[in-house]
Amino acid sequence: MLAQQLVNGLFLGAVYALFAVGYTLVFGVLDILNLAHAAIYMIAAFTAYSLVAHGLPIGVAFVGGVILAGVVGILLDRIAFAPLRRRNAGTLVPLISSIGAAIIIGAIARGIYGIDERHFVEGGIDSPPIHLGPVTFTAVEALIFATAIVLMLVLSYVLRATTLGRNIRAVSQDRIAAALLGVNIERTIAATFFIASALGGAAGILTGLEYNSVSIDMAGSIELKGLAVIILGGMGSITGAVIGGFVIGAVETFAVAYGLSEWRDALTFGVMFVILVARPAGIFGARALRNA
Repeated sequence: MLAQQLVNGLFLGAVYALFAVGYTLVFGVLDILNLAHAAIYMIAAFTAYSLVAHGLPIGVAFVGGVILAGVVGILLDRIAFAPLRRRNAGTLVPLISSIGAAIIIGAIARGIYGIDERHFVEGGIDSPPIHLGPVTFTAVEALIFATAIVLMLVLSYVLRATTLGRNIRAVSQDRIAAALLGVNIERTIAATFFIASALGGAAGILTGLEYNSVSIDMAGSIELKGLAVIILGGMGSITGAVIGGFVIGAVETFAVAYGLSEWRDALTFGVMFVILVARPAGIFGARALRNA
């Protein structure tokens, strides 16, 4: 029983971590919370659903949804954030701007798809169970977990070993100094938004595949969890976002497994509160992106 719940927690936590990494990547570079991130998560899931509904394979639909999420992220930056950066608007105004963008994206999705739940495959996705010792999981769950882990490893490699990654870390440290060293600030920020939004979109599609369901409401359910994860892990810490995602996933899984599903959210935020009392900056402190 314990081993099974640990595995279930890993599967859920991987998706939470993937979503939260996109959240914290933007915060680490710009010191702002992009509250439209959850709306991009939702719109990517609907995009993948639409592509599947038009006969494309799920793999192609996944790539298409991720790319669209990245493009929406760039547009979001150009429209909602870049004009405010040029005016040195601080951090609160971009936060409000992102809320407005999230409402607009949600309204567009509601106008196109309505409020009804949609399914990738009617009757459920055929996924044979896999038995590994005392634990059982489906092939879809294994694929979702592997995809989330691979995407996070790719991000880690990009940040550590590529020119783009070095530019992102330089901008997160000091934008003025980075510009003096020849870094194209706006291009780097646009790339950051593309990567962050693509990761959030991937999390949305994987969630949709996990439950064979996408809906307008899925954005609201993930938004607070994503915030809890990045606060728990440490604002700006990618490692913290990953660890925080797995912690939150494990807490939720055990709450449901032991008959406390109605207390799931309370337990999740209770654990976050306890950890923050002990470590106010989160598990990995702040701005760990600079050391990624």
